Amino acid sequence: MNKPLRRASVFCLALILALMGWATWIQGAKASDFMGDPHNPRVAIGKYAAPLGNILVDGEPVTGSAATPSTLTYKRTYKDGPLYAPVTGFTSQIFGSNQLESLYGDLLDGSDGRLQSPADAVLHRRAKGGDVATTIDAAVQKAGYRALGDKKGAAVALDPKTGRILGMVSTPSYDPGKFAGSATADQQGWQAMAKDADQPNVNRALRQALPPGSTFKLVVAAAALENGLYSSVDEPTDSPDPYTLPHTRTTLRNENASAPCKNATLRTALQYSCNTVFAKIAAQLGQDKVAAQAEKFGFNDGKVDVPVRAAKSVYPKDMDSAQTALSGIGQFNDQATPLQMAMVASAIADGGELKSPQLVDKLTDGGGNTVQQYGPKTYRDGRAVSAHTAAQLRSAMQTVVDKGTGSGAKIGGLTVGGKTGTAQHGVDNSGTPYAWFVSYAQNGAGRQVAVAVMVEDGHAARNEVSGNGLAAPVARAMMKAALS
Repeated sequence: MNKPLRRASVFCLALILALMGWATWIQGAKASDFMGDPHNPRVAIGKYAAPLGNILVDGEPVTGSAATPSTLTYKRTYKDGPLYAPVTGFTSQIFGSNQLESLYGDLLDGSDGRLQSPADAVLHRRAKGGDVATTIDAAVQKAGYRALGDKKGAAVALDPKTGRILGMVSTPSYDPGKFAGSATADQQGWQAMAKDADQPNVNRALRQALPPGSTFKLVVAAAALENGLYSSVDEPTDSPDPYTLPHTRTTLRNENASAPCKNATLRTALQYSCNTVFAKIAAQLGQDKVAAQAEKFGFNDGKVDVPVRAAKSVYPKDMDSAQTALSGIGQFNDQATPLQMAMVASAIADGGELKSPQLVDKLTDGGGNTVQQYGPKTYRDGRAVSAHTAAQLRSAMQTVVDKGTGSGAKIGGLTVGGKTGTAQHGVDNSGTPYAWFVSYAQNGAGRQVAVAVMVEDGHAARNEVSGNGLAAPVARAMMKAALS
């Protein structure tokens, strides 16, 4: 063989060996990557080849599967889709999935290794899909959804003893069943939702942090008691009315000019929602002490997973004294989700103990056998405030409902405490204020529930927006449903 021919032969052999090596690497080392790649049509074909497992509320499925004439044999269906969309999320043949549908996708479609029997493993067969049992109480969910109605807002109800999420409502909502398949109508359903200016796809209960307004005064009151600034909620605060923000000429006044806010006790200041008292306390404590208390309730934690991750609620840093004062009334750059404010109420209700919020009770296989059980977990070190501080705040919150700005939350036969909030937003407060209500209720048997409601737009005139008028009735409906 002459030299040029030999070189060509060696080169061709090297190419063949390289091709064989590449094919072996693709089919071996990279096989699992390609098998799981969402762009691989076999992934979707496998996922929708059989009915999916279900998401359960009160032990009953709120999801299902329906046969289709397409290559993807089944598509997801939803019972009361708009009611439970903030809980379930969606799963679509075209547009993917989110929330519980995404987080537990492997369990629901049967590809989770924990579901496989020995026969499934040997035959490389996908197991029957498992179920996700939620902590949602259908009565609480429905009560919140009905009460919010056509308002834009959200509400969260927690069991303070366990952290179980009993209700999680976001309005306006959407029907995930309208774009679950691959037909033209499904694509149009997705486009309609995506173009909706009200953003029904946003889970406002978990994913939208807004100024909490006067509901944040509970955090400041907790910081004042925990740091020994006052021994009880009935001790006078030595607060001026009006109050001049530190190192400025800006005067802060109260919404109700006739309210007895000068030198008011914490009880009276919460009852009348005195801006002057809490701005002065926040400035006196300083941002570090207020921040430390806020963080014990969950602020500034970017990893609150229920297991869906909540947006981070923020108590700002690097503020001057005037900004710290404004932060004390839930303004400046304070941001909170309804879940976060429900956590504040939950800790106060449960004697200062804070449980991590959880949306999932257990996972089961296709035969109903438990794969994983979730129990109560303490949040961080478990204690947000002392038992004494919690008792003081509960008492003051009861005064807010019995004699103050939270009368719309009264429920006969139950002990109810709350705090209203009306948060400004927009340049020079040009936007419609947000209405908040944070509360807890307890029945004679000691059962409790904590609720936070935010109404972003209640279609009310600006001067008619209030936490008591718009948000408190929603909280009342959910608390009554939880403890009835």
